[in-house]
Amino acid sequence: MNRKLTVILAGILISVFSLPTMPEAQTMTNGGLSAKQQAIVTIAAFTANGDLDKLKVALNEGLDAGLTVNEIKEVLVQMYAYAGFPRSLNGIGTFMNVLEEREQKGIKDERGREPSPMPANKSSIELGTEIQTKLIGAPAAGKYITFAPAIDKFLKGHLFGDIFGRDNLDFRSREIATISALASMEGVNSQLQAHFNIGFNTGLTEAQMKSLISVLAAKVGKKEADNASDVLGRVLSGRSG
Repeated sequence: MNRKLTVILAGILISVFSLPTMPEAQTMTNGGLSAKQQAIVTIAAFTANGDLDKLKVALNEGLDAGLTVNEIKEVLVQMYAYAGFPRSLNGIGTFMNVLEEREQKGIKDERGREPSPMPANKSSIELGTEIQTKLIGAPAAGKYITFAPAIDKFLKGHLFGDIFGRDNLDFRSREIATISALASMEGVNSQLQAHFNIGFNTGLTEAQMKSLISVLAAKVGKKEADNASDVLGRVLSGRSG
């Protein structure tokens, strides 16, 4: 009898220890964001909403998750196009302090690669127009183009050409950052809706979008997550219709 019990207990222990840990199991089954992508969510969100104390934590977590210094710098630079120069510069200053503190602790973070040179045979507007059309899925259209042609020029040439044209951060990561920043700001739901659609066009999945919102709920705020969930719901309804 004792021998039987020992065999049963041994079998139970083997089964328990052969199972993946909870985070690994979730990653395997839900198709959500990777640890590096989740870190981009919080880095972008806290840069956009100006919470530098939480940004400092997010930056450390991002480096620990495997984001390179140059990948994080790209996210912080890109944020100025959505949250403005002051918040982008504050984010960059916070990152400089984080790197200095980590260096003093003997932590050597991977620098990562620099972006490739821009194409010599294209202007930033030509490159940006190509990228914008690819991400949107069609040429940009809207009354704003004829009403304020300068903003259309800046969007194509600067945002999509000079920033999105830098190839050391992929389009999916850039859209994760953009969606997270917009979700953390008030009054920009039309832009948030547009970038959910662009995110899908880059290959992000519904599971990954919902994972992004889960990160917002856990680390940024319920209000922001609930709003993003509502906007995503409208986008999904439109794409299935």
